[in-house]
Amino acid sequence: MEGIRFPVRKGVGRRSLRFIVFGLIAVLFGRVSPKLFAAPQRIGGQGQEQSAQTSGQLDHETGIPTPLAVLVEEAKRNDPAIRAAEQTAKAATFVAPQMSALPDPQFTMQQFSVGSPRPFAGYTNSDFAYIGIGASQQLPYPGKLKLRGAVADRDADTAKAHIEVVLQDEIENLKTTYFHLAYLEQTLGTLQRNAALLEQVEQQTEAHYSSGQGNQQDVLKAQLGRTKILREISMHHQLVGQDQAELKRILRRPQDSPDILAEPVAATFLTYTASELLDKVREQNPNINEHSAMVQRNQIAVELAQKEFRPDFGVSYMYENTDRKFRDYYELSFNVNFPRRKPRQAALAQAQVNVERAQTDLDTQLQTALAEVQKQYVMVKASEEQLLIYRDGLIPQAQATIQAGLAAYQSNREDFETLFSSFMDVLSLNLEYQQTILDHETALAHIERLTGVTLP
Repeated sequence: MEGIRFPVRKGVGRRSLRFIVFGLIAVLFGRVSPKLFAAPQRIGGQGQEQSAQTSGQLDHETGIPTPLAVLVEEAKRNDPAIRAAEQTAKAATFVAPQMSALPDPQFTMQQFSVGSPRPFAGYTNSDFAYIGIGASQQLPYPGKLKLRGAVADRDADTAKAHIEVVLQDEIENLKTTYFHLAYLEQTLGTLQRNAALLEQVEQQTEAHYSSGQGNQQDVLKAQLGRTKILREISMHHQLVGQDQAELKRILRRPQDSPDILAEPVAATFLTYTASELLDKVREQNPNINEHSAMVQRNQIAVELAQKEFRPDFGVSYMYENTDRKFRDYYELSFNVNFPRRKPRQAALAQAQVNVERAQTDLDTQLQTALAEVQKQYVMVKASEEQLLIYRDGLIPQAQATIQAGLAAYQSNREDFETLFSSFMDVLSLNLEYQQTILDHETALAHIERLTGVTLP
């Protein structure tokens, strides 16, 4: 167990206990320094603040933190889901040339006998026997092939738009996991150090109680506080392992590869207005773009279904060779097929319903995205207010309370339990502040996903 440890001696009195309390206050105030609770800055000015946060926060870790931007670029190159979507879109680009091409031509070789079923019977003595060579070609009604190719092109556009959907989903997942990992790393050191300090407090309160100068409640209080922190540390280890597994999946790294160390996270104030973000949703949301491509595809499919009522054509030509003493034959054929209206009408009705369905899906997706952006915007602004309240109100007030409690304790006007409770309040507020930063950055990552913009 890492942390600051104080020497333990049996039978020590109030003076030793005061020494521990001063140690608690010193370490705690070091953890909630003004630099830590400075107003959140944009990414461009994060370097100094993050350096200040790093000191003393990640001393339980070794290695160099990996910036989030580096992992994002690595995910774009290696993420299996993104690569699968890209391959699907690439395959879709080869459909249009197939759909817009003429049907395969047919070549025919024919032998016609006269007077006997034997091959070539009558070839030399009858002008009806012949050997024929011919070719035929089906010709769809003008415009059908072009529309079939256009439908395939819109399918390819939809597949390309889906790449961005998968990309943004995976990038958001990467960012939220990275932020959560950074939160765990920043709070784990705090929990470990305070668990070690509370262990010393527990030993001192036991010594104080055994000397008849304290009570058993102080001992139990210290034991309960340390046990709770140990539980939190155990949960942190579990969550860190889960985050590492998810990050390595996205980055396509072996699960037994070295763990990723996240940089400390500082809050980033949102500079966009709600109206600007809503406009970005309409213009750049990946899901909206995908559904828009599907609407266009189905609209062209309606045109194709209407064109299918028109007949297709066929043309064939046959050269028939007889014996040289007879004249050859030449045959040219032209045929037309007339489509049955009932199945074509059903296909047209289906295509029209698909357009309505795609338009409804588009509108539903748009309204859902707009509502979600508005919710996240409200959450971000509320969390920004809360961060300022923590920095300017709750944290200073808690610090003032524990300082006043220490003065009262020194003059025998306050018991240890009250002072210990004040210490735990400051610790709890520190962890809540970090949780608020995590919630704030996670909401920003979701807004980026919904609007298609990179927030400063």
